[in-house]
Amino acid sequence: MTSGNGTFEVPAEMRAFAEKSVEQAKKAFESFISAAQHAVNTAETQAATARSGAKEIGEMAIGFTQRNVATSFDFAEKLVRAKDAQELTALHAEYVKSQIAALTEQAKELSRQAAKLAGQH
Repeated sequence: MTSGNGTFEVPAEMRAFAEKSVEQAKKAFESFISAAQHAVNTAETQAATARSGAKEIGEMAIGFTQRNVATSFDFAEKLVRAKDAQELTALHAEYVKSQIAALTEQAKELSRQAAKLAGQH
């Protein structure tokens, strides 16, 4: 996996897999952001009667963000310690899978909270 000049080359299949995984993670993150925006918008419209609920959603979103950033840093640390391309691929696949699952669950939780807030009005 090195070229004649000693540089590391990523095989086309691995590059395609990585690009697909990144696209999936991007879509999951966009879904998470959409749910967060919906939750914030719902909270804002109900703010007069549900200030504590809006604060709870905000705190929840911040907590999710902190967890997601920590997970990303953990992933980056693992990547720099990877021994070969196979380990890089495995780490990447594991990270993308776990992030998609986490973002999906976080979006569901934010939606549940938003629905709960909307029901208080």
